[in-house]
Amino acid sequence: MPKTKKGKKPVVPIQPYKFRKRYSTVDIIFQKEKKFLYFIAFALILAGLVYPYASIAMWVGFAFAGYSAIANDSIQTIGTFIVSNEDKKWYWQWLFMGAIFLGTVFYSWYVFNGDVTYQRLSSKGFDQNVDSFVYLQLAAPIVLLLLTRFKIPVSTTFMLLSVFTVSSGAIISMVSKSLMGYVAAFVSAFIIYVILSKVIKKFIKGQAHGSWIVAQWVISGFLWHTWLAQDLANVAVYLPRQLGVWEFAAFAGFIFLGLGYMFYQRGEKIQHIINEKSEVRDVRSATIIDLVYAVILYYFKEINNIPMSTTWVFIGLLAGRELGMRLRAHDSSVKFGKTFGLIGKDILSVTIGLIISIILAVAINPVIQQELMDFFFE
Repeated sequence: MPKTKKGKKPVVPIQPYKFRKRYSTVDIIFQKEKKFLYFIAFALILAGLVYPYASIAMWVGFAFAGYSAIANDSIQTIGTFIVSNEDKKWYWQWLFMGAIFLGTVFYSWYVFNGDVTYQRLSSKGFDQNVDSFVYLQLAAPIVLLLLTRFKIPVSTTFMLLSVFTVSSGAIISMVSKSLMGYVAAFVSAFIIYVILSKVIKKFIKGQAHGSWIVAQWVISGFLWHTWLAQDLANVAVYLPRQLGVWEFAAFAGFIFLGLGYMFYQRGEKIQHIINEKSEVRDVRSATIIDLVYAVILYYFKEINNIPMSTTWVFIGLLAGRELGMRLRAHDSSVKFGKTFGLIGKDILSVTIGLIISIILAVAINPVIQQELMDFFFE
């Protein structure tokens, strides 16, 4: 270093400029998600190797569908539960929800003669066992895993069930019921939060009473049970409609352990959909959300056995809640813009998922292809 007079800062020689290597967005994503993308590539190759062998393919498809469906839909049922219980040990949350899962599937399996879906797959278009698979049926849950990783809340019902339907009528029935669910959830949440937002805000001031924590665990458990009765069909569609003892043990054990991993991870990447919404970290607000959602799901479960997208119901619930809270808060137009931006982003995500699902269904099923040909060219 050059010598300097006392009290003066040394003169640092100017270093030659070094050009930095610029990375594209794709390069950055690849470096960040390298291991996961390698896993996706391996999974796609594995699907290609096993799909001709139905007895193996059904379990490989189930394994992919089991984790991808639970991971993508975790925001609906255990998302608020995870966020509002950040101070609780992950394994207590897992054992609680895991026990409810085991009780729910065992009841259905025992009462409905080996059917773990509460007869959701008994409706027309899904009632037949799958005797042979095509590649895209095994690839669908892998695509769902990819979308989940990049925080897109697509409908697992459309993504997974549509590739097994034997008629376009089944898809139309699912879409119709799901749209009804979205509207019902949006309107219910909007009315509740417009009318009761001041009361709710009084409730969530200060420290929550211990009874709120108990109430949230009970209501979250009921919601989890109700959701399972609706959405287990998305996972079990790969398996025989009636499971034997060992088949049931494999089915329940795999999902139970997968739940443990997800609680250990504190939710999947898609958890940010919950984290960005207003006040969901408060146990009282989370309890209200879960209660409204559970009642709506239970109502639609009792209407008929047609599968529906619980994702659409949940997105409608959050949208109505956000808009209702914003109206009562009398905030600026900037705040409204942010609210409508969140609502629009969620709607766009589930719409993208629906479009991808329909494309997959049409590509796989020659019956649907013929129905479309007859519709457009008759």
